[in-house]
Amino acid sequence: MLTLNHWKVSVVLMVITVLLFAFVAAEILYIKYSGKPVGVPDIPRSQQTLGTGKPLRYVVMGDSTAISQGGTYADGYAVRTAAYLAESYTVTWQNVAVSGARAHDVEAKQLPKALAAKPDIVLIAVGANDVTHLTDTNSVVSSLGHVIDGLRQQNQAVEIVLTGSPDMGSVPRFAQPARWLAGERTKTLNDRIIALAHKKKAYFAPIAAQTGRQFRRHPELFAADKFHPTTEGYKLWTSVIIKTLQDKQIE
Repeated sequence: MLTLNHWKVSVVLMVITVLLFAFVAAEILYIKYSGKPVGVPDIPRSQQTLGTGKPLRYVVMGDSTAISQGGTYADGYAVRTAAYLAESYTVTWQNVAVSGARAHDVEAKQLPKALAAKPDIVLIAVGANDVTHLTDTNSVVSSLGHVIDGLRQQNQAVEIVLTGSPDMGSVPRFAQPARWLAGERTKTLNDRIIALAHKKKAYFAPIAAQTGRQFRRHPELFAADKFHPTTEGYKLWTSVIIKTLQDKQIE
């Protein structure tokens, strides 16, 4: 038989549980209904050629950010990095990225398409959806490792650039403390991806570390859905990726 004190403790625990569930439900509803949807752009999927000079084959893999959802595709980092490479080469390039993709999607669905293009340089921009879907970091690293290995089995000299996740702690669509948690998961995941890049002799373009503060200070860099960047936001990432290409002498 419960004593009075036990009964009080049980009531308090029940109230805390109800309040916790109510808080979580409110967070989910806020995330679901905050902002207005932005469409998935219909981008060219066939190979395109730019520039003059020695031939170079370039492939972009990744998620919605690689197709500039929320911004203008022509000013997104896929097109702009291809244009940068075309300053020195005749670049034949293809974008196989898909909105909503996670690391395992890049491995299972995008890698075969990338291999068919026989690339010399590959940009892999994935991680944001793995942060928000709470994908196990070991799974993300395993998938990206398999992608890198698959590309290298075809071409040992292929250059690979990883961006990791952008700073998901800057996303205004997330209320606190979900936003803080997303920021912490971004750091954890990116640390693992950086370690993988070092191990696999790939390059890492630190878009989260170098632009996260600007996104946190300027919510106008986010599109109407309060999740994807605007064209101006994508330009910040483009500069980081191109600097990585320059620093590593991929030109």
